[in-house]
Amino acid sequence: MAELFADLLGQERAVALLQAAIVQRRLAPAYLLAGPEGVGRSLAALRFLEGVLAGPDGSAHERRRLAEGNHPDLLWLEPTYSDKGELIPASKAEALGVNRRTLPQMRLEQIREVSRFLARRPVEAPGCLVVLEGVEAMAEGAANALLKTLEEPGAGLMLLITAAPEQLLGTIRSRCQLIPFMRLAPGPLQAVLQRCAAERPPLSDPLPGPPSDAQADAQADHQSDLQSEHHPDSEQADPPELLELAAGSPGALLRHRRQWRALPLGMGERLMGLAPEPLAALELARELSELLDGEQQLWLIDWWQLALWRRSMDPLPLRRLERLRQQLRAYVQPRLAWEVALLDLAQLASGRA
Repeated sequence: MAELFADLLGQERAVALLQAAIVQRRLAPAYLLAGPEGVGRSLAALRFLEGVLAGPDGSAHERRRLAEGNHPDLLWLEPTYSDKGELIPASKAEALGVNRRTLPQMRLEQIREVSRFLARRPVEAPGCLVVLEGVEAMAEGAANALLKTLEEPGAGLMLLITAAPEQLLGTIRSRCQLIPFMRLAPGPLQAVLQRCAAERPPLSDPLPGPPSDAQADAQADHQSDLQSEHHPDSEQADPPELLELAAGSPGALLRHRRQWRALPLGMGERLMGLAPEPLAALELARELSELLDGEQQLWLIDWWQLALWRRSMDPLPLRRLERLRQQLRAYVQPRLAWEVALLDLAQLASGRA
């Protein structure tokens, strides 16, 4: 039984709860796998489903089918972007060139698909299996529809994965058994990173099926490493803010590293040494709004706030950046928002010089 969850590190409490459900064959209709991104929630979902299908000892055959998304009784959904009338999963949006200036959502159409899937007769499993990633990204209509589905789950099994359970309706949380996931201590975190580095797949062979948190980030980080071979700063160590931003999540650290390496060369230094000249600030605003998509711009604000705080602990620039973040999330024209913010920040910097 221990081998079933052997590759899920640092999550003893979650493993104990999931193991008990499999061994005792007492399954709740729905589980809420809640915790930070990148700590193994998706991997735990895969291993739990393997145990449900094959028993406490697991099965290499079922593991392969689940990893490939090739089981007829499994439906795995994630937040999507709406592009030209089609719903594009968030994990595929970048590769397909989808505009990501708005945030992905779990949509009403997807929850309706879940209801239809659970209502059908399973092909092999005792009941149909559904995994919903990022359920905190549901619009109100989707949340209400999901609540109705949870009230009448039938013989199916639902796994809801979230990094922000407090954003879900209380009635949704109350109908799920909570499986808590924690940020990893330094030892398990390093072990996960070393394993990801050892298991990097070839760039031409992307990971099939529903990805685990760490596997998906390892694949993306592998691509970043290949791209950085031609980057003049590729031999430099990661800035210290990345580890602090990750806060014990190996998947988050890999994503932060990928975001950092995707920045235009020297962008971080230019922000930290923001020149007081208005023309320089306006030119930087133009580059930021044209070269970075919405997700990258929001990430850059996170990094910049932390880097500024580590340098001076001055709250004023941080508050101005927080206002910029709110404006970008409210769909203010990005270039204009950056221009005004950088002019304000340059003035603050010059006043303290």
